[in-house]
Amino acid sequence: MQCIKVGVIGAGGVAQVEHIPNLLKLHRQFEILGVYDPSRKVRAFVGEEFSLSTFADLDELLAMPLDAVVIASPDALHWEQALAAFARGLHVFCEKPLCYSAGDIDDLIAARDHAGKVLQVGYMKRFDPSYEVALKMLPGTARALRYVSVEVSDPDAWPFVRHHSTCRGDDVAVGLVASTEARQREQVDRAVPGLDDPDAFRGFVGAYCSAIVHDVNAVHGLLDALGIADGDIVGASLFARGEGGQGAVRLLGGQALWNMAHLAVPRLADYRERITLYFDQASLELEFPSPYLNHQATRLTVRTSDGHTLSSRDIRSGYEEAFVEELKGFWSAIVEGTPVRNTAEQARRDMTLLAGLARHHLAQLKQSGVRP
Repeated sequence: MQCIKVGVIGAGGVAQVEHIPNLLKLHRQFEILGVYDPSRKVRAFVGEEFSLSTFADLDELLAMPLDAVVIASPDALHWEQALAAFARGLHVFCEKPLCYSAGDIDDLIAARDHAGKVLQVGYMKRFDPSYEVALKMLPGTARALRYVSVEVSDPDAWPFVRHHSTCRGDDVAVGLVASTEARQREQVDRAVPGLDDPDAFRGFVGAYCSAIVHDVNAVHGLLDALGIADGDIVGASLFARGEGGQGAVRLLGGQALWNMAHLAVPRLADYRERITLYFDQASLELEFPSPYLNHQATRLTVRTSDGHTLSSRDIRSGYEEAFVEELKGFWSAIVEGTPVRNTAEQARRDMTLLAGLARHHLAQLKQSGVRP
């Protein structure tokens, strides 16, 4: 079995809890040659906790004899770090959101194609065993679809990772933090010009691009399985001081509606995430646990009716970890040439929708006379 030499870029929470342990677990497929992070505290923690070499300079990591990188850095750095990796002929796994704007994703697609390398986006839900089964068990057709519902309430990761040994990188230089924030501002301006209100900005980069983007991608996959094309945005709202985001998309010329909502509830240690598709005489529901709770199966429920009686089935196909399976998929795409499951083109589609929702939110505010 070919072993891929990989470098990890960014060692924050998702890298400490998921990516680094999972890469180490997959030692036949991956060998971690080093981890880059600008935080001295985080580098010391990673070196001690995982016995890995760490780097304070990204170029030093990229100069190692790598085959690929896993990018888990702040969102605003994905674009430039992925471009740097492609320039060195490396394969790239990048956490979501890949980039904020479609144009920036186009840059990565061009760089990927020029380098002839794999680019996979970290949408782990596509590798969830219950989601994989759902694609094959849709209980209705496009003609029968009536409504798609996405509901998420999230306290963030704290209740689900506090039993892990982690380290917060709160010692990053002030100048580096400021430059990263400036990059984020520039990139968001390219995606949604005029998003000047602080709450709306926070909602776009948070509720939309960092949170509900997972569900947007998952629903797009379900709609593809039904043969349903992209719809028209008919509503959007960023609310709760930027900690909530909502959107509505008309599908099939108005035959069906897709409504989505995400709300951060920071002091309620309870995570709820549900995707439900309603058909004329059936429904399919995916209820996800917090992604940080390993081996907690996603509940897949299919309900059908003949008009008089209700049949309900809970389907469980396995306990594989989506975070692990996506890394296996990355390895397989590199070594065996299997199709990339989460492509940059799919990420472009997701981010185009989310940017459209943000623009719709701004337009509604202007129409109502509320200054955004």
